[in-house]
Amino acid sequence: MEEVIILGTGIAGCTAAIYAARANLAPLVISGQEDGGQLTLTTDVENFPGFPEGVQGPKLVQDTKKQAEKFGAKFKVDIATSLEEIEGGFEVALMGGEKLESKTVIVATGASARWLGIPSEDKFKGRGVTTCATCDGAFFKDKEVIVIGGGDSAMEEALFLTRFCTKVTVVHRRKELRASYIMQEKAKNHEKIEFIWDSTIDEIYGEKVVEGVKLKNLVSGDVTDFKTQGVFLAIGHIPNTKFLEGKLNLDDKGYLEADKFMHTNMKGVFAAGDVQDLRFRQAITAAGSGCMAAMEAEKYLSGLE
Repeated sequence: MEEVIILGTGIAGCTAAIYAARANLAPLVISGQEDGGQLTLTTDVENFPGFPEGVQGPKLVQDTKKQAEKFGAKFKVDIATSLEEIEGGFEVALMGGEKLESKTVIVATGASARWLGIPSEDKFKGRGVTTCATCDGAFFKDKEVIVIGGGDSAMEEALFLTRFCTKVTVVHRRKELRASYIMQEKAKNHEKIEFIWDSTIDEIYGEKVVEGVKLKNLVSGDVTDFKTQGVFLAIGHIPNTKFLEGKLNLDDKGYLEADKFMHTNMKGVFAAGDVQDLRFRQAITAAGSGCMAAMEAEKYLSGLE
């Protein structure tokens, strides 16, 4: 039986692995469906402390993983499909068929951004298509961009982008926004923000980076060309918690519920990263929660002994 199993190899899971490994717990880390987490889909990360020149997202995760391995963490490529409480701990079933046992579990499976699902989208991920204005907005200084979405998150992204961009166009598939009244008013009254209604992206085009999109009007069916240098998707995130339904407490959006010490409702199971964070979703907050979860797991194990 393992001392600690960590589900997820994003920055939260890898940070938890560092702390657990340095506590001589030899954690076993399961990669999950997105090995390396959402940082592997980004290019430059400029807001992570200690990197004044910025750092590539994939490199940040890979170096954190190496750091954990240096202290004795073990990594396994597979996906957790269930979590069961057993005598003395927990059983984690993997998609590959293996069943693992551990005294504690840290869930750091993250939340996957919702994508449009069009073929041209993949080509431009990290090359003009992004899901985080806070992370990437500064790269679009003095450029014109579009934001896809109609909720509070979309309005927040649009308003944030006005700090850098000369023009922000919100594209929404309906005639009315879903955002709260106050957020709607802020966006509608901002001189840099414009709206295109009843529309969605049919195609994203460009040579090496985004140069424009084809917008389809969902009422008329007409497709028009729209020049833009960036596409920010704000259509929500999907927490990777389906395998935990009925086992751990989830909120109405599917996020794992945890207290301020990263404890879930099941003693011995802890949460870290975006799987329990629908507000900040930043690399540094994910890393911090990974640290907290590992330290709490160590205290829990000490109590068992």
